[in-house]
Amino acid sequence: MASDAPKALNTLGQSLWLDNITRDLLDSGTLKRYIDELSVTGLTSNPTIFDNAIARSSWYDSEIRKQLDAGASGEGLFFTLAVQDLSRAADLFLPVYERSGTVDGFVSLEVSPLLAYDTKATVEQAKTLHKQANKPNLFIKIPGTPEGLPAITEAIFAGVAVNVTLLFSTDQYKAAADAYMKGLEQRVAAGLSADVRSVASLFVSRWDVAIADKVPAALRNTLGPAVSRQAYKAYRDILESDRFQRLENVGARAQRLLFASTGTKDKDASDTLYIEGLAAPNTVNTMPEGTLLAFADHGKTATALSRDGGDAEAVLAKHIKAGIDLTALSAQLQSEGAKGFVKSWHELLGAIESKSKVLA
Repeated sequence: MASDAPKALNTLGQSLWLDNITRDLLDSGTLKRYIDELSVTGLTSNPTIFDNAIARSSWYDSEIRKQLDAGASGEGLFFTLAVQDLSRAADLFLPVYERSGTVDGFVSLEVSPLLAYDTKATVEQAKTLHKQANKPNLFIKIPGTPEGLPAITEAIFAGVAVNVTLLFSTDQYKAAADAYMKGLEQRVAAGLSADVRSVASLFVSRWDVAIADKVPAALRNTLGPAVSRQAYKAYRDILESDRFQRLENVGARAQRLLFASTGTKDKDASDTLYIEGLAAPNTVNTMPEGTLLAFADHGKTATALSRDGGDAEAVLAKHIKAGIDLTALSAQLQSEGAKGFVKSWHELLGAIESKSKVLA
């Protein structure tokens, strides 16, 4: 390993999580090595990751065969495979979870995106998966869409740790933070513990992809980081608010801001752009495997984001001047993201069906 950058980022107070999970990563000992050598302290997963792993490899074949023999199929079969993988990963991260006072060391599993517009069904599935995995350091991912927000509040009230996904703007992040605090406030009112964990996942690179050909060269790859800095200021404001401090006084912990979609998509830009530019204490950066390895190889020790978001507002103003409607674009990105999750889900279920026919 050529760089101490991952360790330095960890020391600064940011968690490095891997945005990947496959059975091979577990069986080969690679994930364990990333934990030991690259300061990886958690992990996120999504349907696309599982789709690629199941469709394009034989890692899951024997288990799929076993599940088919037991009468499992479709979505139920997938969740069995996913819970097996994430339970093993959760066990690997358990020492991190304990060492960090249960702040870090989490893994994430997504509810079916087909339930995106059904609050009740989302909450039921979140509870079921949470119970099925039975790991203290497992997040259930629920989208922070307008329809997802009440599900987040209900899941938190039910004691389910939630990774709020598909957030793009500061306003969407604030709505997710509000949904989280509402769930905690309801718990406190009911005489329950206020200690239910959450992270709020802000997607970064998709902003820059969306406007790459619409802004002057000087502004390329600057919108995602500027939105992130603005959200970071809002995050720090919320942590210092009277509302959150009242909850903290009865045992609540911060819903940590998580930077997601941090792999660089522009071939002309640095492959560690969204890691070095978003170093922030008490946050998480979840990155694809290639980005993690690039950062470990030649990443530079980053300076911490400033508490006030630095030049975020000035950079956002330049984009508005260049004709970018940030509010409309954030809604579009969230809507496209939700549709993308559904597409990936159908592809994943298709992959399981094809594989099931071959193996039956």
